[in-house]
Amino acid sequence: MFKSVGLVARYDQKQALKFSEELSEYLAKKNLKVYIEDSLAGKITSKEQFIPLTEMKTDFIIAIGGDGTILRAAITAPKPEPPLLTVNMGVRGFLTEVEPQDTYNAVDRILNGQYRIEKSTKMAVRTGKETLPDALNDVVISTGEPSKILYTEICKNGNPILKCHADGLIVSTQTGSTGYSLSAGGPVLDHEVDAFVLTPICSLSVFHSLVFPTDSTLTFNVLKPEKMLVLIDGNYRKQISTDELTVEVTKSKNVTSFIRFEPNFYDRLRNRLLFKGTE
Repeated sequence: MFKSVGLVARYDQKQALKFSEELSEYLAKKNLKVYIEDSLAGKITSKEQFIPLTEMKTDFIIAIGGDGTILRAAITAPKPEPPLLTVNMGVRGFLTEVEPQDTYNAVDRILNGQYRIEKSTKMAVRTGKETLPDALNDVVISTGEPSKILYTEICKNGNPILKCHADGLIVSTQTGSTGYSLSAGGPVLDHEVDAFVLTPICSLSVFHSLVFPTDSTLTFNVLKPEKMLVLIDGNYRKQISTDELTVEVTKSKNVTSFIRFEPNFYDRLRNRLLFKGTE
């Protein structure tokens, strides 16, 4: 039985802040111990405790916002991650589950055990000897400068498979296949397909996306220039300029768990992303 809940919200939207206040009161009335992300302190009025997202070891977390807010929660929350109930107050909100007006009913259903858990694969990322945060959506490797070409050798399980000259590379999970990778021309993976997608950004040669099994070890050796930028889920960035520019991507031992009510992957795909207007 859930006894505690964390509250995370986008802090640049008045509607999201107001809704967070109202929802925190409702959660407290349900006898839940409520913890609110400390970045909202001073932006909302609440009697509940404000704590850093890194310390939010609650039974579940409610993320109010768009995909950016959800990715921020997934990258920052303590491991193992509490399940996420995602409320759409963003532009597209592909990863979200419920609209604001349906959130109270969703909380009641959760407390009554009327939900399911959808687990999403994450990627473990290393550069040299340094371990970077896990990625739920994607890892982007680039020079960090517009229109400057990245020369990369791509290896699978230690074996070179090709070289690529492009503005950058996107490695995405199944979840991330509907994000930046799709915008760059990559495929959408069915939610039951556990795989990595490698998509180039403005390749100089004919290079389409490649799909790899998640038990692969993908290594990217940057040949030129002498620095690179690694961007994880659009939230974490690392500028690297060492003698050996290498990024390694494998399947993480961690997962992100979403609270879902219906098997609605294709509903979200149809209504929010691809096939609007079809019946």
